Amino acid sequence: MWEGNPDFWGKHAPVLFPIVGTLKGSQFRYKNNFYSLSRHGFARDFTFEVVEKTANSVVFSLKATEETKTNYPFDFELQIGYTLVESSLNIEYKIINKMDERMPFSIGGHPAFALPQTFSSYSLEFEKLEDLQSYVLENDLLSTTTVNIPLSDKTLPLTYSLFAKDALIFKKLNTKKISILEENKPLLHFYFEDFTNFGIWTKTNAPFICLEPWLGYSDLTSSDGNIENKEGIQFVEANATFKCSYSIEIL
Repeated sequence: MWEGNPDFWGKHAPVLFPIVGTLKGSQFRYKNNFYSLSRHGFARDFTFEVVEKTANSVVFSLKATEETKTNYPFDFELQIGYTLVESSLNIEYKIINKMDERMPFSIGGHPAFALPQTFSSYSLEFEKLEDLQSYVLENDLLSTTTVNIPLSDKTLPLTYSLFAKDALIFKKLNTKKISILEENKPLLHFYFEDFTNFGIWTKTNAPFICLEPWLGYSDLTSSDGNIENKEGIQFVEANATFKCSYSIEIL
């Protein structure tokens, strides 16, 4: 994992909840009331409680409070489970709706992986041949402009110029596994079967790459602000639990 050097980016693997990306005007509307949420939501700023632990796993929990309800008016519990099996780590999200009405949300991972050699020594190998169309951000919102990201035999050589306008944002990928290669040799496999959207990001001259499985993304520039109309938004039904997971295999 990336060390979190604040000279580049002082985080490791923040959890994106209850939104992914940025809201138009940093707010959303629900039942004629307006609520404010900063980029990627608030879960990454709170301390989670350990609710379960074994020799190779741990489950953390974040529950709604009066504080969270001022920004996100829903009675939720977010559980994140980490399970280590040999050289693989599985990360599972459980979004629990404790209300008698459906609850809108987005969830995403943002793990950063250290790249100790020269950045150009690395590439990303996609499981399938993709016609990659990355959506360009405009004031942190998703525009209708796309950029074609060409692959060479399912492989994307990493260059900082790819990220000149921030993250690569894909609304859909056929691939459900991406591998990080160092000098064309696989270092790890990243599996994300449950996630529809995906982001890839780094900062100029930073020795890391973020692989980000998402269910949701920033508001469109044309967003009307109603969270129930938000493109990419998910819903968990009344008194139900939504589950999704991704995994990292170190080679």
